[in-house]
Amino acid sequence: MSSVSFAEQSATAIDIHDPYKLVQQVSEKTFARFAQDKALIDADLSHLKVIVREELMPYVDYKYAAYKVMGQYLRDTTPEQRDRFVDAFEGYLVATYAQAFTEYTGQTVQFFPASDFSDEKMVDVNVQIIEDGRPPIKIMFKARRLKDDSWKAFDLVAEGVSLLASKQSEISNLIRQKGVDSVIEMLYERTGEAINAKQDKESAA
Repeated sequence: MSSVSFAEQSATAIDIHDPYKLVQQVSEKTFARFAQDKALIDADLSHLKVIVREELMPYVDYKYAAYKVMGQYLRDTTPEQRDRFVDAFEGYLVATYAQAFTEYTGQTVQFFPASDFSDEKMVDVNVQIIEDGRPPIKIMFKARRLKDDSWKAFDLVAEGVSLLASKQSEISNLIRQKGVDSVIEMLYERTGEAINAKQDKESAA
């Protein structure tokens, strides 16, 4: 099992044809950017969205994720509605990841050894977040092989809870109740919400 500090930066180009290297290299690059831009983040937490959009989202298959979230309602939408939903969901993911990264305080991540993926269309990339004095946090990135033989991540499973599955349950219920256009507007609204600091969330609870 390899271990790397989030503050370390890999100068290597991202290997999009190996899902295990992809996850490790993107993780290193993203968290190195956090260290590099710490002053900007401290001044304005919304800068986390900039980092997520630039460093993370190019390697996330958010269109596939958006279609999975729509589930059975996908076939009832027009091409224009699908495009708008994908755009809104991509922004929503950026905001969701940016909010999650307010928990970042320089932890270390351990990457589990890679498995043979030559005949696989989907793989699970397992990592652990290590922080002194706390049990390791188990995280799994689910990645899929694209038609050009490259790979992208499409789901994040933290301590057994799938982000995609939880959002699918929530959003499909809302589509049933309010219709897809209302849900698209809701996603855009959530995308525009301010990122809250960890201590702000705790004091507001």
